[in-house]
Formats: sequence, structure tokens, C-alpha cells
Amino acid sequence: MQALSLAFLAFLLYLAAASWQGLVLLRRAAPQPLLVRGMALLGLLCHVPLAIGLFGHDEPVLPGLSTSVILISAGVVAVLLLASLFKPILNAAVGILPLAGLALLLAAGLPSPERVEGLTPGIALHALSSLLAFAVLAIAAVQAVLLGLQNRALRQHHIRGLVQALPPLTTMERVLFELIWVGVGLLTLSILSGFLFLDSMFAQHLAHKTILSLAAWVIFSVLLFSHHRLGWRGMRAVRWTLGGCGVLLVAYFGSKFVLEVLLGRG
Repeated sequence: MQALSLAFLAFLLYLAAASWQGLVLLRRAAPQPLLVRGMALLGLLCHVPLAIGLFGHDEPVLPGLSTSVILISAGVVAVLLLASLFKPILNAAVGILPLAGLALLLAAGLPSPERVEGLTPGIALHALSSLLAFAVLAIAAVQAVLLGLQNRALRQHHIRGLVQALPPLTTMERVLFELIWVGVGLLTLSILSGFLFLDSMFAQHLAHKTILSLAAWVIFSVLLFSHHRLGWRGMRAVRWTLGGCGVLLVAYFGSKFVLEVLLGRG
């Protein structure tokens, strides 16, 4: 019950922060980055105890769906808040925060989240790089959606509203590719550390994640190469970014959802 209460409070705070930033994008409210970050940080402070509670119980196990969702959603919010201090990506809170809050609320209601402990340094490196890679690329996905909306509005000669609220198109695109570069670097570290420190990346319970993570890495790498050499940008970059993030989302959560929720297996 306490976990659900904390999750619900975090959801409300995330939703409030996202709603204000949404009003800013609609030109219905003045930008208040401190307010948005403050509410999101309070939500994260409600979120973190649930993540901490996953550690230190019985023997080490692979994290299941609820564990993964709680940890990764906390990581995404933390990375967004930190990165927004240095890059103009706070607008991504409009998509990131409600999804993180909803995911937390649903995960907190799932039965018996697994506890995780006894991580070796190598496995901890793999887990941390995986979490950060997903966080950065999830933010890149929302940035891509905003870039796509901005691109479409400009093509239709709508220069008010969203276009005025967002940074210039060139800045939006530059930040998108910076996020992808960082995300691919972290994903590369995750994959390499997995091969080095896990017993078998192609074992039955890891094969789908390995194959799909490699597929996402290829998609993002092709996009970065083509942007650098062929000048890919605009809606093509948006589509490839969303495609890569979609594959990564399935890699991280797809089979866990099928096994634990649809089929009811632990």
C-alpha cells in the first residue's frame, strides 16, 4: 500500500510538471524551468525509495518486468533533469514525465517485484550502461517527436505556437544527434560489457534482448553514419530515431511483458 501511495504521488508530481511544460509549449504559460524541475525532482524523490527497496533481499536474480520498469523510469527522469541543466531538452518532459509516472504506477501494482543484489562490478557496469543508454535514447525519441512536429509546422507555414516555443530547428536537430551519439556510446558499452561479464548473451533468457539491442545499435549507427556522410536530417532522422527506440523498447521489456503479464510466468 505504501509503495502504491508513493507511486501515485510521484505520478501526480510528474504529471503536474509535464502539464506546466505543455502549457509553455502551447504558449499558454510563461516558461518556469525551476518550477518544472522542482516538481519533477519531488516526484523523483518519491520514486527513488521504491527503486532502493528492490535491493538487498535473498539471493541475486535477474530483474523482472516491475523491477526493470521502476529502475529504468527513475533513471530516465534523473538523466532528463540533469541533462536539461546543460542542453535545451526540458520540453521532452512533456512526454517523458507522464510516461515515467504511469509506468511506475503500473509497475508498483504488479505482484512481488524481484530484489536485486550481489552484482559484480562487471555486471553492475553492464546494468548501469544499459539503463543510461535507454534513458538517453528515450529522451532522444521525445526530442525526435518534437522535431517532427516543428518540421511539419514549418512546412505548413505555421510559425506561431509550438514553433515559437521550441528552440530553432537547427538547435533541435543538433541536440537530437548529440543525444543519439551519447546513447549509442552507452549502448555500445552495454553490449560489450554484456559479452565480457555475462555468462552467455545468447542464453535463452537473454537472446531476444541481445539480438534486438544489436538491431537497435545498427539502426542508430546507420543513422549517424548517414547523417555525417549523406546529410540525413529532418523527418528521415525522426523516423529512424523512433524506429531504433521502438526496437530498443521491445528489447528491454518485450519478452518480460509476455512472460510475466500475458503468460503469468516468473
